[in-house]
Amino acid sequence: MDAPASPARPAKGPQPVEIALLASVFVVAACGLVYELTAAALSSYLLGDSVLQFSTIIGTYLFAMGVGSWLSRYFERQLPAHFLRIELLVALVGGALPAILFLANAYVPGAFRLLLYGLVMVVGTLVGLEIPLVMRILKRNIQLKNLVSQVLTFDYLGALAVSVAFPLILVPQLGMIRTGLLFGFMNAAVAVWALWLFRHELRRIGAHALACFLALAALLGAFVWADHITTLAEDKFYQDRIVFSATSPYQRIVVTRGQLGHRLFLNGNLQFAERDEYRYHEALVHPAMAAHGAPKKVAVLGGGDGMAVREILKYPSVESVTLVELDPNMTRLFTEHETLAALNGHSLSSPKVKVVNTDAFQWLQQPGDVFDVIVVDFPDPTNFAIGKLYTNSFYSLLEKRLSASGYAVIQTTSPLVARKSYWTVATTIESVGLKATPYHAHVPSFGEWGYIIASRRPYRMPDALPSGLRFLAPSTLPLMFDFPLDMARVPAEVNRLSNQTLVTTYEQEWGKVMTH
Repeated sequence: MDAPASPARPAKGPQPVEIALLASVFVVAACGLVYELTAAALSSYLLGDSVLQFSTIIGTYLFAMGVGSWLSRYFERQLPAHFLRIELLVALVGGALPAILFLANAYVPGAFRLLLYGLVMVVGTLVGLEIPLVMRILKRNIQLKNLVSQVLTFDYLGALAVSVAFPLILVPQLGMIRTGLLFGFMNAAVAVWALWLFRHELRRIGAHALACFLALAALLGAFVWADHITTLAEDKFYQDRIVFSATSPYQRIVVTRGQLGHRLFLNGNLQFAERDEYRYHEALVHPAMAAHGAPKKVAVLGGGDGMAVREILKYPSVESVTLVELDPNMTRLFTEHETLAALNGHSLSSPKVKVVNTDAFQWLQQPGDVFDVIVVDFPDPTNFAIGKLYTNSFYSLLEKRLSASGYAVIQTTSPLVARKSYWTVATTIESVGLKATPYHAHVPSFGEWGYIIASRRPYRMPDALPSGLRFLAPSTLPLMFDFPLDMARVPAEVNRLSNQTLVTTYEQEWGKVMTH
């Protein structure tokens, strides 16, 4: 005779331990993604080529998580104790990761890549251990079919929360170093939570409590002293005294002051030096503005420091200047900071100037005014995000916003150091039906620097320039359009959105300089 079937157990609601551990999964996932994002963002800031850096960092991190998941099979006993130790290790290594990388870039730059990928491997492996251990601990009380769905749900929710908060809130408000330390503190808090939840199972609970206390104290102390850590790293890297620094969703902005005056750095790359910026900006603006004759409507794409706008406002015919700058922190800094605003002659406060904080590519895609002169003053194409602003797609949009007799001028890296990159831009401009008129100037902080004027009509050399210029003169202007043999044109292909060949060429050419 068959035995009677066992009565079904009444369904129970989630137990406190289950709720606590699932909440831990949310925090653990959030912390793990923050460490991944800070490593990728820092590497793109410091090494350039954001697509390459994000791709390789994410790939390495996911591989390391796989290694950690595989290693979890060797943890058989005392799972809560192992989980607690791993949380503390993740908290310390992951939380300190941005600070360590900043210091390494300043003091041991040669070891930066090795340290970067080594830390990513360590953190990824530890993070890969966390979820399998949590699942095995939860397996005591939750059926398998519910276990996987619940753990993955909280894991993905934690990742979603951080992916939104990281660029919009965390980095702008806290900066990279404090963001890392904050989430390290949260990982350590999960360890303290585990210490309380499993206090009856843990051996040597006093040692675990001491480890939690020391980890929290170290992370809290580093959080309080984060500004000093940043200053220590950046003072070494930039050498001159830092008078302003900020991290925006788009870049790291640093302004220094030394014997040569103020200097602006974006993601560690020099943008101008007060000593000779007038050479760069006079050469950028006046050959096109003076050749037009009487420009009324002018646009500046990039150039959030206002220096190009300063030169444009020297023409009485100018009625309006539209400055399109992606980063509002830049335009705010060079409008409100008294010393820096003085450098651009308070040009951004002029009633003729309208500031638009948006992506220039998207701005050009929208219907709008046409301009007599467009000044394109973007950073060099060190990554694909900037490289898109040097493509035939971009110049095709630019052509539509240029008046029939208008000129556009593009800053175009060094024709001496990055010769093929320079002529790639010329070839790309010509591919959309515009005439490309190349010229160059010597700017001591940068060396020999290049520009290209794009227009529908042939370029005509101006007979006169505004008074009060420090570098340009009508008599010397023709010399800038003469290229010696070592800067003469070389064959180059069109830079397209689909290939972004310019970014690769640029890295190769400037990389040779950096390694010698």
